[in-house]
Amino acid sequence: MTTPSSADASLTPPPGCPAHGLGADGLRRLYGPEAEADPAGLYEKLRAEHGEVAPVLLHGDLPAWLVLGHSANLTAMRTPSRFSRDSRRWSAFQENRVTPDSPLMPMVAWQPLCVFADGEEHKRLRGAVTDSLGRFDRRGIRRYVTRFADQLIDAFGESGRADMVSQFAEHLPMLVMTQLVGMPESYGPRLVQAARDLMKGTETAIASNDYVVATLRQLVERKRAAPGADLASWLLQDEAGLSDDEVMEHLRLVLIAANETTVNLIADTLKMVLTDRRFRANLSGGHMTLPDALDQVLWDTPPLSAVPGRWATGDTELGGQEIKAGDMLLLGLAAGNVDPAVRPDLNMPLYGNRSHLAFSGGPHECPGQDVGRAIAETGIDILLTRLPDLQLAVAEEELHWDSAWLSRHLSELPVQFAPRRPKSETEAAAGTGALPEAFPATPAPTPPATPRPAPAAATPAAPPQVANIPAQRRSWWSALLGGSRRG
Repeated sequence: MTTPSSADASLTPPPGCPAHGLGADGLRRLYGPEAEADPAGLYEKLRAEHGEVAPVLLHGDLPAWLVLGHSANLTAMRTPSRFSRDSRRWSAFQENRVTPDSPLMPMVAWQPLCVFADGEEHKRLRGAVTDSLGRFDRRGIRRYVTRFADQLIDAFGESGRADMVSQFAEHLPMLVMTQLVGMPESYGPRLVQAARDLMKGTETAIASNDYVVATLRQLVERKRAAPGADLASWLLQDEAGLSDDEVMEHLRLVLIAANETTVNLIADTLKMVLTDRRFRANLSGGHMTLPDALDQVLWDTPPLSAVPGRWATGDTELGGQEIKAGDMLLLGLAAGNVDPAVRPDLNMPLYGNRSHLAFSGGPHECPGQDVGRAIAETGIDILLTRLPDLQLAVAEEELHWDSAWLSRHLSELPVQFAPRRPKSETEAAAGTGALPEAFPATPAPTPPATPRPAPAAATPAAPPQVANIPAQRRSWWSALLGGSRRG
């Protein structure tokens, strides 16, 4: 074996350095260069080393368990008596090992949310969310999507070139969601930026979270005084009697979760359409509907790679590992979806199979998944109807992703097409219909330039004592499918 020169040795990171992706105790980190460069590869290393459940390190080298197996994930999701959603149980919180400015705080600090509740309290809070979301008419959602998709396409259509991530996918979901919750559309771009930063777990994640919270507090105050036909007003009016803080926190949850997941779903589905020959052949052959296509993407590249978390209510066992009371589990959605036990051949198509983990499962399964699917399906349908000759403008090998501990984000998707003129005002108006009025557009709070400590409300408290979319028009998709479409 060749001995490295002193110059070469000086370039070798010392043991425990984040560049190795290993902590001082040899556990692999879910953050840092190695984890972000190849998260799928990291999951397979962990699976080979530990099986269905692997010990890992989070920001600050805090220990946790990453659930890699499909079956083990379902067990953690479906048994709240063993794996609670109340983060105040986390031993790292109880031992004061999480700093107030930790990038984990926006995602794991206990808040008055259905996702941090179990039992009757969870039923009360989640019931308000599902009932309020259920009041939206899907055709009404499609009108919002049509309006904003057309606006985005008009902005780049005459150039014949665009980036489908930064000019389409990253904007459409938040523009639609601001309308659904009752905000003016001018808030969308700033909320997109804050939501993306928050999900990445950067040094400014706390500041971005503060900005989102301040914006939503303003919204709740306005809707309390002047309610409308929107999610904020319906949550305030729900018989569950949510407090203003509870309404604000659930609006934040819906905005952040819906935006990140739907951005990734749109981008990854478009990438598949433009690069996968088998996919396009199946479409043209009439064997795949758009819902089937979305399901394939949800299996292969779930919008969230992992979800924190579950906290063990007592000493237990999962996937052959001894889990201690107060340990944190991360649900490995991406890893579970490629578990060899359920997918021995990753090349086999899974059209119509919705047993993926992309929307979690059990009592905390994502309540807004139908809204996200409606935004993605309609947005892609409109895009490909208006730009039927859409083609990738670079070699597929040039595409790359930005990864963080919770998600993998396609950074760019450059495309080219024959230039198109913007829709006429008359044509655009005919396709949208009447839209509910949002509250007057006043300036949202300015995002802080530098991070500041988390608000007192984010400090974990003591742990509790434990006891079918309608067809819009004949589209690019329906033309390829011979006019058939499943709703």
